[in-house]
Amino acid sequence: MIVGTAGHIDHGKTALLRALTGIEGDRRPAERARGITIDLGYLYADLGDGSLTGFIDLPGHERFIHNMLAGASGIDLMLLVVAADDGVMPQTREHLAIVELLGIPRARVVLTKTDRVDAARVAEVREQIGSLLAGGPFAGAPIHPVSSITGSGIDLLRLTLAADAAVAGERRAAGHFRLAVDRVFNVDGAGRVATGTAFAGQVRIGDELLLSPAGLRVRVRDLRAQSLSVEQAGAGQRVAVNVAGDKQALERIQRGDWLLAPVLHAPATRIDIELRVLASEARALAHWTPVHVHLGAQDVTARVALLDSERLAPGEHGLAQLLLNAPVHAVHGDRLVLRDQSAQRTLGGGRLLDPFAPARERRSPARLAQLDALRTASLEAALPVLLERADNGLDPAVLERQFNRAVGTWQLPVAVCTASTRQGPRLFATTRWIALQGELLEALARFHAEQPDELGPDRDRLRRYALARLERPVFIALLDSLLGDGRIQSSGPWLHLPEHRVQLSAADEALHQRLWPLLVAGGFDPPWVRELASALQQSDADVRLLLRKLARLGLLHQVVKDLFYPEATIRQLAAQVLQLEHEHGLLSAAAFRDRVAIGRKRAIQILEYFDRIGFTRRHGNERKTRSDSALAVTTANGNEGPPHNV
Repeated sequence: MIVGTAGHIDHGKTALLRALTGIEGDRRPAERARGITIDLGYLYADLGDGSLTGFIDLPGHERFIHNMLAGASGIDLMLLVVAADDGVMPQTREHLAIVELLGIPRARVVLTKTDRVDAARVAEVREQIGSLLAGGPFAGAPIHPVSSITGSGIDLLRLTLAADAAVAGERRAAGHFRLAVDRVFNVDGAGRVATGTAFAGQVRIGDELLLSPAGLRVRVRDLRAQSLSVEQAGAGQRVAVNVAGDKQALERIQRGDWLLAPVLHAPATRIDIELRVLASEARALAHWTPVHVHLGAQDVTARVALLDSERLAPGEHGLAQLLLNAPVHAVHGDRLVLRDQSAQRTLGGGRLLDPFAPARERRSPARLAQLDALRTASLEAALPVLLERADNGLDPAVLERQFNRAVGTWQLPVAVCTASTRQGPRLFATTRWIALQGELLEALARFHAEQPDELGPDRDRLRRYALARLERPVFIALLDSLLGDGRIQSSGPWLHLPEHRVQLSAADEALHQRLWPLLVAGGFDPPWVRELASALQQSDADVRLLLRKLARLGLLHQVVKDLFYPEATIRQLAAQVLQLEHEHGLLSAAAFRDRVAIGRKRAIQILEYFDRIGFTRRHGNERKTRSDSALAVTTANGNEGPPHNV
């Protein structure tokens, strides 16, 4: 168990821990000289249950709230210390607000310095404390009157804390290891040591971790947990990690960093949160307010973008996006505290919903519905809504980092399918995937109705036409699923419904019948567009447009601008290439020119076209065919290719 102290300056927090543990908390010369705690103090003591309890002595002065916040996350039980002579003071209220915002599960109130006052004053301060806690999560918390000088009440408090430790149990060790670094120092003969509270997971000597947000790799050389040398440490413990690595990595470690299992490293500069403004605030929090964000042990400046309102009144909850000025590591459910721009006042805080918040459409109804679902505690509870609202599916790796839940530990809803994309798997609600397939089929049918003289669009054109909102890898996976079951077919690069037939207009069909004999008769040297237009007394534009339509049907090949070869002629030329390669091993432009009896320029144009379509590959001044190309396979097999839908 980890216990923290909170409360106003000079209310006896350090003296209380000294009385409880017998250990001096303020060890720094400056702290002893000034008589105040400036930075975090760490103590470990056996309270009588045979195990070590960790104590974090948090500074009480208002100027050192940032230090207090660096150590407050990850505490199991908070001792709110109130001096009997002073009673409730400003930092008592602020520390209590911070403890509530951080979601610390349990608290006890310790009423110190009772040796200085009479019973009436003790009763009066008890009433103050009861009023302070009323209406909050710690209402009715036990109050323990003690004196660190006389020892009155200390033994009973020690026994109570030992009982708390016995029932606290271990934190859930599931998930990948993450530790918030709140102290860094060097040890002679050992090197760099980083300490902090382990939020989740387990770590062992020899493990490799990432320093986040820098992304530098370090290795665990040695470990101490609750001040004891161990082979393994984990969630809920104060852990000291002796790290090894290159000099740059070791020098970069500082308070506010995280030591993480590598899979969790994904620093973000936009995070979506559920925000609560303290009821004690004098005015509402406005959209775009500059703030300090305290997350783990890190302090980062940011702007607050309110998502469901323009202002958030004192005591109100709302959704917000934090636009951070430095990257942070965070996981769903992490608690954070917001202070004002000058870091003088605590404004509120919240719970992290999504560490990978979008820059666009952050206020859209779909996004707000996702965030509302993320207010639930578990991945399983949020997943159905997240899937229903995710057109591009959900990346399992992102969910693993967002919730710190290994993929194999999820209980997925029954109606979930996985799409394999070039960027990895994506999860989809089965109903959503089927709906996207339907949208694509409807759009392709609409395209055919609008363009009856085209065989169909290519992939990119179809995505822009039908589902521009989908990422390309997701669209390709969706298309492949429909190609796989035959609901969409492809002819070369063109995509179409199985029943679709290209319908040339009567004028186009008539012109097709007139120009086709001229192209076939041209053999290996067919006429150019201008020559066909002149022979048929048609405009160049009309002839060119029809030839391009026929090329999209797969009947023609456009070798260069305004020069088209019939499919059969291209296959004859390909057969000559294969024969020359069989005879000579490599294909030269000169040999090809002589074999087909055309000029050198035309021979080069044809060979370069073969290069473009993947039939040949150039090696210096010679070429080799690609045996796996579609043209090579069909030509070698004597196959004239797939039937054309005309």
